[in-house]
Amino acid sequence: MFDVVKRLLVGRPLRSSRLGETLLPKRVALPVFCSDPISSVAYATEQIVLVLAAGGLAALRATPWVGVVVVVLLLITVVTSYRQTCFAYPSGGGAYVVSKENLGESASLAAAAALLVDYVMTVAVSVTSGVVAVTSALPALSPHAVSIAVGLVVVLTLANLRGTRESGRVFAVPTYAFVGLSLLMFVWAAVRASTTGLPAAVTATQPIPHTTGLAGLALVLLLVRAFASGCTALTGVEAISNGVPSFEKPKARNAATTLTLMGVIAVALFGGITVLAVALDVRALPGGDPSVISQIAGSVFGGTSPVFYLFQAATAAILVLAANTAFNGFPVLASILARDRYLPRQLHNRGDRLVFSNGVVLLAAAAIALIIGFDANIDRLLQLYIIGVFTSFTLSQLGMVRHWQRALHGRGDAHGADAAVSAGLGGGERRAMRRSQAINATGAVFTAVVLVVVFTTKVTHGAWIAVVGMIVLFVVMRGVNRYYGRVAAEVSADEEDDQGTLPSRVHAIVLVSRLHKPAMRALALARATRPNSLTAITLNLDDVDTRRLRTDWEKRDIPVPLTVIEAPYRDLVRPLVGYVKQLREAHPRTVVMVFIPEYVVTRWWQQLLHNQSALRFKARLLFTPGVVVVDVPYHLGVGDQGWLGTRRRRPVDDPAPSEPTVGMAG
Repeated sequence: MFDVVKRLLVGRPLRSSRLGETLLPKRVALPVFCSDPISSVAYATEQIVLVLAAGGLAALRATPWVGVVVVVLLLITVVTSYRQTCFAYPSGGGAYVVSKENLGESASLAAAAALLVDYVMTVAVSVTSGVVAVTSALPALSPHAVSIAVGLVVVLTLANLRGTRESGRVFAVPTYAFVGLSLLMFVWAAVRASTTGLPAAVTATQPIPHTTGLAGLALVLLLVRAFASGCTALTGVEAISNGVPSFEKPKARNAATTLTLMGVIAVALFGGITVLAVALDVRALPGGDPSVISQIAGSVFGGTSPVFYLFQAATAAILVLAANTAFNGFPVLASILARDRYLPRQLHNRGDRLVFSNGVVLLAAAAIALIIGFDANIDRLLQLYIIGVFTSFTLSQLGMVRHWQRALHGRGDAHGADAAVSAGLGGGERRAMRRSQAINATGAVFTAVVLVVVFTTKVTHGAWIAVVGMIVLFVVMRGVNRYYGRVAAEVSADEEDDQGTLPSRVHAIVLVSRLHKPAMRALALARATRPNSLTAITLNLDDVDTRRLRTDWEKRDIPVPLTVIEAPYRDLVRPLVGYVKQLREAHPRTVVMVFIPEYVVTRWWQQLLHNQSALRFKARLLFTPGVVVVDVPYHLGVGDQGWLGTRRRRPVDDPAPSEPTVGMAG
């Protein structure tokens, strides 16, 4: 039943040879990797207006200028910088790989921890923002916001488990619909403004919390804080540089082109929404309901028009699908970290549909926990969001500065433009590298400033949780790497192991409770291994049962000695382990093989009708050094048990076995 449900939800497995078919063309990669930065424009302006409202009307008039600075940072530093990263590091990994190659292990793990936290926040914030867009149009759904958000995360998880290309095709429609309807809204607003005029937003008449204007240093600090909040428009930009291997060839060029398209779209939408927000005198509400973008759409299209509801549906869809950026970035980054032994190796494995399924499920679980813990409150979640983003931005750009410096001096890394020798670089190449280095250095300064501002202004409002999460991840990754290092050193074969040193002797033990087919099967297998010594063991829980077993044993003349171990406290495991340890102490170089007959049932409910003692034996004996556990299954309800299963007549030309098989005689 599980397999049937899995096939219906996820689809049939794909061969590894079809991995090339999952690569993304630019038209599909744009909604897959860029839905987050494109959707961020839906609430970036709102965050600017919300902060500036504290400074009165004078501060609100600075909204366009704050928006211009955000656009400059987005285009000149971040987009341009990450285009260079796509070409310099086409193997993917983004800030983690850049930092590892140029800044060292600690910086790379800090960048990785920031990115992982950022991806979890992206899912929680994006889905919650989408739910806010829905509840803005349908207020009756507000009490069910948490349930709706969790359900949407589950839907996204199932879609991504089916494969990146399949989910990208489905998600392309809402992404392009949002872009198209937003551009239609700008045109519609321009036409109405030049003819009948645009009505003010529904919140235009609401009083501003602080009517007293600010001046001097206080105003500057407020503007810087607004700029930091507006930089949510930059979230998700790094996803393309992380996922370059997912693009069709030429991978780096297609990734860089997609990144440029994303930047142009994001700037156009962010600029248009900011202009309309100022023109319509929109007020941002602390609860985020109704949102700024819904107020703008209501004024432009009319709050009851079909186009307004269509726009709200597209906004909700793109906000929810922004989480898909994280669903493509998190598993890939986790796989790279697992490959480098900083995360559990299971995260490096691809699932049935050639996606990193374990990473997808892990991301979904973390995001759902965050949504439930913060009651799907978008303002509280946004406080946690941006620190991880700009931590990775800053480290990535610092790493690229070092990358160009090394390239100029002929000390390039394995991925980058070392140009063989610095003397071989022409004047044009040197100027291009220095220009790129200057861009990265400028970006590093800007993103570092934003990071400091965000940290100082938001850490007391809940952002400390994100900081703690990054620190915990950093420590965990270091610990995982040390553990794998110790394991590798411990299990590496030395010269003695290479020679295949044999144990001095092998003592086999067969656990029996009564003489039935599973026990006879285990005895036969133990004898077939020809150990140095062989003993059958039974635990005396009931004197009557033990006497009956002895009688049957002698009656059938089993050629294996039977040893009875007392279990006065009815504990099966402790007496057996004690007996095995005594054997090991008497002969330290002896290997003890314990054969355990076990029922294997065909229905799950049949497990409830057996005491599962074999599982307890195995679980305890596996932790006993010098002991080898051999499980001998007996399949209940199955006619053909393989060897020694169904008794059959031996053909005449079949040579007789060298030794009679226990249980077949008579």
